[in-house]
Amino acid sequence: MPDLLAASSSSPNPLFPPNWTEVIVGGLAFFIVFGVLWKFLLPRIMTTLSERTDRIEGGLERAAEAQAQADRLREQYQAQLADARHEAARHREQSREDGAAIIAEMREQARAEARRTTEAARAQIEAVRQQAFSSLRAEIGTLSVQLASKMVGESLEDEARQSGVVDRFLTPG
Repeated sequence: MPDLLAASSSSPNPLFPPNWTEVIVGGLAFFIVFGVLWKFLLPRIMTTLSERTDRIEGGLERAAEAQAQADRLREQYQAQLADARHEAARHREQSREDGAAIIAEMREQARAEARRTTEAARAQIEAVRQQAFSSLRAEIGTLSVQLASKMVGESLEDEARQSGVVDRFLTPG
């Protein structure tokens, strides 16, 4: 062990400087540098950190504002979309009602046209019937006058006489 003590005294200890003046000068230099850093550099560092914090917080606030605005815009869009859907549904319903009204109107027009056509056909049938009746009456009158002439044995060619005989023959009762 004596050799170890001898070896340790010959090599300097890195934890303890060889003289105390070096410790004092080093300590003073440390405090001077620390004071200068404290006086000049630390306020700049604190200002920079404060600005950075403000920028980050401002960015967060702007992001929150942007998110809030995006939410408002989304709500407006959804409201407009709901209004558009409601409007489209209203238009569809109105179109259905209009279509039903048009169909009802067309049916009524078709019924009216059918009634007019039916009435015109009836009137035409009645006119044809009357014409046929008049034609048959005249024909029957002629044939009956000829038959009556043959039966009665007198000539019925006089118009007034002929009319009277035909009317008596055709009149019921």
